[in-house]
Amino acid sequence: MKLQRTTRLRALATGAVAVSGALALTACGTDDNTGGGSGDASKAAGNITCAGEGNLLASGSSAQKNAMDVWVKNYQAACGETQINYKPTGSGAGIQEFLQGNTAFAGSDSALEPKEVQASKKVCESGQAIDLPMVGGTIAMVYNVSGVEDLVLDPATAAKIFDSKITKWDDPAIKKLNPDADLPSTRIQAFHRSDDSGTTDNFTKYLNAAAPDAWPYEPAKKWAGKGGQSADGSSGIATNVKQNDGAIGYVDLSYATGNDLDTVKLDTGVGEPVEAGTENATKALGEAKIVGEGKDLALELNYTPKIEGAYPMNLVTYEIVCDKGNKQDTLKAMKSFLSYTASEDGQAALSEIDYTPMPDDIITKVRETVDGLS
Repeated sequence: MKLQRTTRLRALATGAVAVSGALALTACGTDDNTGGGSGDASKAAGNITCAGEGNLLASGSSAQKNAMDVWVKNYQAACGETQINYKPTGSGAGIQEFLQGNTAFAGSDSALEPKEVQASKKVCESGQAIDLPMVGGTIAMVYNVSGVEDLVLDPATAAKIFDSKITKWDDPAIKKLNPDADLPSTRIQAFHRSDDSGTTDNFTKYLNAAAPDAWPYEPAKKWAGKGGQSADGSSGIATNVKQNDGAIGYVDLSYATGNDLDTVKLDTGVGEPVEAGTENATKALGEAKIVGEGKDLALELNYTPKIEGAYPMNLVTYEIVCDKGNKQDTLKAMKSFLSYTASEDGQAALSEIDYTPMPDDIITKVRETVDGLS
């Protein structure tokens, strides 16, 4: 379906600065709960409580970049003593930088693996890394096929396209799903991520769960399909699809709307084909279950929900932190910033930029966990 060009990202970012600036001007004085010096003072600015100062470095998931951009603008407008630098290097790279002790936290679209938790004990003094689910994202298959503005795929057909088993747009399998479309014989150019990516991990989890015969590979951050072309980051996928007739790829929904790209409707086998969108994604994310142990809040998603109108190709971006043993020079600022992103205001900003807020029961546990970080 052709997505209408949207200016919501630009408008929200501009509005965020204006609103946050107003909040900063009406800050409610100083509330020092720590007994420390100037760097320990907490200042309540509207619903953002500032604490700590200095540079807060983080990196990882490119899928959450647009959400992080808005969060950072809001927070820094209220809390000028803290400079937040988030680099969308990809989930795999972000976790590695965190495990090397180079960042205060990492963003990852996949929960930590056991070997990564074990490695984190060298960085988290007397503790270990944990997953905090902060933002839901919808993975959209984006395409550029001349004359085709409404395209339906089922998981098996999508899997065969990305595994180079279907190579032309007028293939009988695609025609069967789109009997009214004028499908050309254009060669399919399927783009996948070149970097280790949580988006890839979740995209292939969906393919493997919904069409295991067509996608027999184990889900992973590293691409396992045959053939195709690679691009770096979500922005690289979006750019290549936009520039090449016959192209298809997968990105977070915000990159689809931000680049005015067509998105595929999914034939889930339940009711009518489902469009990629936050409201439809919410129906599926509502079935997520916490499977992490202790303070870890890793989730298990249902990629094959039997709910009409539920869009199942989703991901959750986690902020990776130490439960204990976080960097003391950035601990207060990190807790302050993550408390804002998990707050009602921080979560409310997500649906305006094509992200999905976390379910109430889950984000409540995130807030409690952030408060107890040390």
